[in-house]
Amino acid sequence: MKKTMITTILFLLFSMPALAVEKTVTLSVPGMTCVTCPITVKAALGQVAGVSAVDVRFEERDATVTFDDEKTSVKQLTEATTNAGYPSTLKATAPKNQS
Repeated sequence: MKKTMITTILFLLFSMPALAVEKTVTLSVPGMTCVTCPITVKAALGQVAGVSAVDVRFEERDATVTFDDEKTSVKQLTEATTNAGYPSTLKATAPKNQS
């Protein structure tokens, strides 16, 4: 009985998919020059597999993207905006204060 239970538990543990990590990055999209540009950028990023949220800000010329890092990457995100006519790069983040 114990052997069967241990075997079952081990089987369940090893058959579970690895948990993907959800990441959020901000892309700089300097080519957005009109108020309708964010619509195209958001649509392009939203079509990338693994993207769960997109927030495009025209005034800041950036896009914040939340995605599953098992399904896509920053490179694929920047390729999507570039293919839509809006080249982007990963926006540098400000260092955190270490108090």
